[in-house]
Amino acid sequence: MDPAPLFDAIARAPAGGRAFWLRAADGVRIRLAAWQGPEAARGTVFLLPGRTEYIEKYGPAAGEFAARGYAMISVDWRGQGLADRLVADPAKGHVSRYPEYQLDFDAVLRCVETLGLPRPWFVLGHSMGGAIGLRRLMDTNPFAAAAFSAPMWGIRLPLPPLSRAIARTLERVGLDEIYVPTTSPETYVLRTAFNRNRLTTDPAMWAFMIEQVAAEPELTIAGPTIRWLTQSLHECAALAALPAPDLPCYCALGGLEKIVEIGWVHRRMAGWPGGRLEIITGAEHELMMETPPARARFYDACAALFDAAPR
Repeated sequence: MDPAPLFDAIARAPAGGRAFWLRAADGVRIRLAAWQGPEAARGTVFLLPGRTEYIEKYGPAAGEFAARGYAMISVDWRGQGLADRLVADPAKGHVSRYPEYQLDFDAVLRCVETLGLPRPWFVLGHSMGGAIGLRRLMDTNPFAAAAFSAPMWGIRLPLPPLSRAIARTLERVGLDEIYVPTTSPETYVLRTAFNRNRLTTDPAMWAFMIEQVAAEPELTIAGPTIRWLTQSLHECAALAALPAPDLPCYCALGGLEKIVEIGWVHRRMAGWPGGRLEIITGAEHELMMETPPARARFYDACAALFDAAPR
């Protein structure tokens, strides 16, 4: 566990954040950052980012949770941020098999144990991080409660049956490392105008994301590979077949959500005993990058869930 860079100048995070290089069991290097939170913090939030994301994007979230009494950690999953890239083209979002993300999660848990961050521990998964987090919750885990932001428990595709069939055919014929059709080698926030984006309705947060990727382009990736897509579809289907874990849960979706398949989220939460699904009207996919009222509503709901956990 060696020190790693943390770009404080673009993170807008609380002072005192630390970053570390970790090695997963298969040798892939990932990056973790930790913020201790206030003195006598009430627990630690494990914020699991989505596809394309990186630790610094969630610097403001560390401040929001610190203000509510919590420490926070976040991670660069393999293939993105400053973690090892997995194919020759570093702009491609790729994974060979979804269980590899759990190797990253194992390394994160070992590190956080060493750092001695306060318990109880809570998982907060956004988008792809929601799928990775839910998989972890299906087995023995150290978490007292779970929260999700637009979790990727299903993927919205144009013409879904045709899209899935094409992706699987391309994978079978050895083209699994090409970009998914309709995506590109340029990162989303640089190739999309604000008024056409599907992430946020807040121009200030959109500008924040552009500022970050312009300042530190090595943090970014662009479109996913066919392999990432087929593996994601397989993982979503596998998770859907499993019962909800026995854990308090809060989940939120933006009312304008266009990236994850909301039907899958509704079905999962309808079968989650004690789980609560909230729709935040007027919000897009990234609730932690939304307008101040939407962000506050989401963070307050997460903190209320975490505050109610046994200590």
